[in-house]
Amino acid sequence: MRKFNIGLFLILFYFYGCSASNYPPLRVVEKVEVDKYLGKWYEIARLPFTQQDGCSCTTAEYELIDSTTLRVVNKCIKEREMDDAEGKAFIVAGSNNAKLRVQFFWPFRGDYWIIELDENYQYAVVGTPSRKYMWILSRNKTLDEEIYKLLLEKCKTKGFDVTKLIKTEQDC
Repeated sequence: MRKFNIGLFLILFYFYGCSASNYPPLRVVEKVEVDKYLGKWYEIARLPFTQQDGCSCTTAEYELIDSTTLRVVNKCIKEREMDDAEGKAFIVAGSNNAKLRVQFFWPFRGDYWIIELDENYQYAVVGTPSRKYMWILSRNKTLDEEIYKLLLEKCKTKGFDVTKLIKTEQDC
């Protein structure tokens, strides 16, 4: 099992994921029930992210550590090997659990904002205020095409360049 190049990932995420001065404030979902968000999510699509170049079958798993901290394990197949990264997500106080700060390498943390969420927690969209990074997630390896198109439209109105989205192969 290989490990993501965490150092480079964090430097890029920290410096490029934090600037949002060219955009209006990014709206997040009204509330996230953490216990419903826990578990395994499949990546359906993402904006380009250097550390995920060549990744397929990407998943993210969330486990509760305590009332404000989650354990995060990201996995993908890269060059025919399992690649993984383990970190923590810290819930931002006052955000109704919709904003998290993710840390894979101390002391760097990056924004992880839940900007769309199905009422049954079957799909979600996560983004950064800079609009540089975005992920569409699903509880299943596939997402209904109509729902996918709807999410693209919503993300486009929020200022994300959906023309750059990379669909994730989940046929592994």
